[in-house]
Parts: sequence; structure tokens; C-alpha cells
Amino acid sequence: MLWLSCNAILTNNYICFMTLLEQSINLHFGIPKDDISKIADFFTTETIAKGDYFCKTEGLCNKLSFIESGLMRIFVVDDKREVTQWISTPGYFVTDLASLIFQSPARWNIQALTDCNVFTISRDNYNNIGKVLPQWHELEKLFIAKCFTILEDRVYTFLSMTAEERYTMLYEHNKELFQLVPQQYIASMLGMTPETMSRIRAKQLK
Repeated sequence: MLWLSCNAILTNNYICFMTLLEQSINLHFGIPKDDISKIADFFTTETIAKGDYFCKTEGLCNKLSFIESGLMRIFVVDDKREVTQWISTPGYFVTDLASLIFQSPARWNIQALTDCNVFTISRDNYNNIGKVLPQWHELEKLFIAKCFTILEDRVYTFLSMTAEERYTMLYEHNKELFQLVPQQYIASMLGMTPETMSRIRAKQLK
């Protein structure tokens, strides 16, 4: 993973963090290198302790964060069960996008599964980026389009793949999650019961 290779190359954690943040800004927004630092300057460091909430359902999510270390779970609780939508890992952004953009009540709880170090930009500062970067609004459209493309890809995997295929794909790309995250969360994220995932895991270990 990118964040691991960065830590191996640079001993100064702050420089590493900023380098990774700027690389991710470039990846997600397609911003020229000369303008990346202008956006990075809007971010501040934040620590979220294990068990604390980044945001809760029905409240407002007024920030966007980049995960430097740690894991966050995105989930919702209804009358019958708890559904994990995703586990956010280092090197990625996390927010309730609809709440951030439209100021609607958050649909998701976002909770730290471990102690997390993040770089955070407030909604106000997010909206102020356009003042220092005139092309920001066009770049933001591309970012939001990428978010929806990722969502479409996830829907496609649920419609086209079997439970075992979904498990295999996640395991091949994120093996460390299976060591760090409770199995019931991963099963929920994959759209299966813990019992089904246990059977799949046992089958693949044979």
C-alpha cells in the first residue's frame, strides 16, 4: 500500500503525511502539482481515539478527513440489525458526502475502530478552496463523479458476483483487514452473514 511505502522511504512523519496527502489530492482531484499545496494548507491534524465517532446519523457531517493511520467503520443501525457499509483505511478520504455537500442529516455513523490520525478540512474551508483555486468547482465535479463511480462498482459486484467471489476479491486486495477487523463487520460489508463467511473461509483454507 502507498502509505506503507511512504513510511519506509521517509523518516520524517510529518513530511511523509503531507506527501501522502498531496499525492491523494492529486489522485482524487487531478490537480496540478503547483496547486496541490494550496489545498493541503486548508487541512489540519486531528486525532480520533478508538471508539470515538467521526460523525453520527441524523447529525451534520461538516468535515472531510484523510486517514493517515488507523481504521474507521462506516455503518448504520436499523430496527433489526447493524449494517457495515465500508471500512476506511489509511490513504483514503472519509466523510458522509451527502451531508457534507448538501447539509442534510448524515445517513451513516463513522466510528474509529482504532486510534486514528487524520488530516481534516472543515466544510467552511472546503467551500473556500474556490477562492484560492479558480478551477476548483470543475475539479470538485470530477471528484464527486469518481465517488459515484466507486459506488456503482460496488453495486455491480453485489449484483454480478457470488458471496465467495466478493470474499475472495476483498481478501486479495485487503488481507490485513481480516486480521484487524471483527469478522462480523467484514461479513456485513460483504453482504453475508458471519456464518456464511466462516464457511467460505474454511473452504478456501482446505
